[in-house]
Amino acid sequence: MTLTGEYVPSPQQWVRDQVEEFEASEGRRANILRGNPDWPIVVITSRGARSGKLRKNPVMRVEKDGVYAAVASKGGAPDHPTWYHNFLARPEVDLQDGPEKHTYSVRVAEGEERAEWWERAVAQFAPYAEYQQKTDREIPLFLLERID
Repeated sequence: MTLTGEYVPSPQQWVRDQVEEFEASEGRRANILRGNPDWPIVVITSRGARSGKLRKNPVMRVEKDGVYAAVASKGGAPDHPTWYHNFLARPEVDLQDGPEKHTYSVRVAEGEERAEWWERAVAQFAPYAEYQQKTDREIPLFLLERID
């Protein structure tokens, strides 16, 4: 089942541009971060916590055995990215990895499971470790498990 409703593009131009190009090319273009081929992304569609409108965000591709991680780092900022609140309020999202798009349930990883996935995320995108050092908050890590 795919989320339906009104899509409201991000107020950030780079996010709008990347999502638009990624979707238009079925994930063949705009599928890496900052031009680095070692940093692939996926696009996650969530429903706004307050508005109920669809939001789309490119996030690092961290995957194992069909389960994906979404790291709410916001570059080490002291507050969470907006989509963090969407995930908590409405824990069902669509994730597009290349041309593949499916619906996933979302949950916060904790304890040993979080530690394992955090290591995996940092191995995929080393700046996460720096982001954690920049902030006093423990950066949340969500696990996305396919439901469709």
